[in-house]
Amino acid sequence: ASATRGLLLAALAVPSPEPAAPQIDPFTGLPVETEDDESKRADRDRDELSAAAQQARVRELASLAAFDQAANPVARDKLAATVTGPEVNSAEKYLTRLTDRPELSESERKTDAAQLEAALSARIDRMRGVESALATTQVQRLEGIRDDDVTALELSIALLGGCFLVAVGVSTAVARTLTQPLAVLRIGAARLAEEPETADPVRYTGRNDEFAQVVRSMNTLHAKLTGLHQEFTGRFESLGTERAELIAGREALTLQRAELQVQTAELASQLERLKNTVHHTFVNLSLRNLGLVERQLAVIESLEEREQDPERLATLFKLDHMATVMRRHSENMLVLAGAEHGHGHAGPIPLVDVARAAVSEIERYERVTIQSLPPHAQIAGFAADDLSHLLAELLENATSFSPPDSHVELSGWLLESGEVMLSVQDAGIGMSSVRMGELNARLADPASFEAGEQSADGAGLGLQVTSLLAARHGVRVQLREQKGSGVTAVVVLPQALLPNSLPASSPPAVQLPGEAPTLNLPGSVAEANSNALPSRTPIPPPAAHPTPVAPEA
Repeated sequence: ASATRGLLLAALAVPSPEPAAPQIDPFTGLPVETEDDESKRADRDRDELSAAAQQARVRELASLAAFDQAANPVARDKLAATVTGPEVNSAEKYLTRLTDRPELSESERKTDAAQLEAALSARIDRMRGVESALATTQVQRLEGIRDDDVTALELSIALLGGCFLVAVGVSTAVARTLTQPLAVLRIGAARLAEEPETADPVRYTGRNDEFAQVVRSMNTLHAKLTGLHQEFTGRFESLGTERAELIAGREALTLQRAELQVQTAELASQLERLKNTVHHTFVNLSLRNLGLVERQLAVIESLEEREQDPERLATLFKLDHMATVMRRHSENMLVLAGAEHGHGHAGPIPLVDVARAAVSEIERYERVTIQSLPPHAQIAGFAADDLSHLLAELLENATSFSPPDSHVELSGWLLESGEVMLSVQDAGIGMSSVRMGELNARLADPASFEAGEQSADGAGLGLQVTSLLAARHGVRVQLREQKGSGVTAVVVLPQALLPNSLPASSPPAVQLPGEAPTLNLPGSVAEANSNALPSRTPIPPPAAHPTPVAPEA
């Protein structure tokens, strides 16, 4: 409609030149007919503009017909009710009269351009008003759809968070039902063994199960032992007058003692069976929880592959990251229970991939940078998963006990002995020499954790998992003081875990990891972090998905 208006106004604005004076032939004296070039050029321009206006008018009518076919009744009614009135009727008459032919007649050229422009402009303004109203309605509808989608996503996140809290609560309740009766039995048995004469019977308020039966058996033995002791004491006081009774009582006491030993052996057997039952229960619960998390990760991965919206994809990555936290807890429980649940690899794995997997398995992976690693170093496939798990525990401790705006550096060198040394360096507050010596002693001997000392002085489960994994493959782990502030965790990998022998690097074996030169690897963890670490397998090529670990105490 705007093109039709502009073309018609331009055609009417083409000037009509005045006819030229006739020329006389100088030889004959007769008038000579000459072609008026300016007049012909003006007629040609006017005809071209009027023809283009007619074509624009045809396209306008086609567009209005298409709108009438595609639009809903409300939109059609709005157009019909808005684009109406005397000015619109006048514009339609002008258009019908001026675009019925490709050229303008003499009478049509005399049309008042100002009136024509006013009528056509009024009609176009009404069309634009309808267009603006329809666009506003469409924007409001799309905003409503967006709000509904955001609300649905928030509800989904809340539901998943509730499910996670329920799972944690159920796991905690199950653990308490297993550990509390064992603690009652252990403390009660120790008390009865120290003071069998004056100690009170063991009290157990749980449900009537195997633990309650063991407690009843212990109280029965204690009651019999107390009665025998009282009986023996009475008979001993009357030894001078009742020697025969004393001999009979001694024989009876011998028989009762033999019976007590038999019952004690049965009680020890029952306690051993209960210990095995608790161990298998922990392993079974861990494997079940691990299976459910793996299925949840598979579902989230399928949603990520089909999702196109960047915001929803980022939310799915967060849910994926939360699920890996649950998987990590299950794997830690298996390590503490002494069960192996690793995914062995047929061939060696590059050390840089193992380091990337370790970085991606912690919660604050964006704070970790890889400074340098031995080029072309590889790890045996059977130990790659456990080594990644071990490094992840050390990195988690480093990020947990250092300022949130600081960085944790992971470095590595090839020693002259053929072993590889890795270091995890943080900028935390450090620790005392006595505390560091205690932790190093426990890292060297996993049995010190199994003795239950970690509950007395606060050593966390992360270091116990690290000690168990290191002992499994002959890896040496040690904590060292760092210049300035912070702690450096040094990990020495034996040659048995390194399939390929490499030339020794220039840094000496005694050099601290914090003094190594910085080297930006082409596949560094910063680059892996920028890709949101999409994979979730323990040692994927080339990067692993983040699997957070509980902060170290």
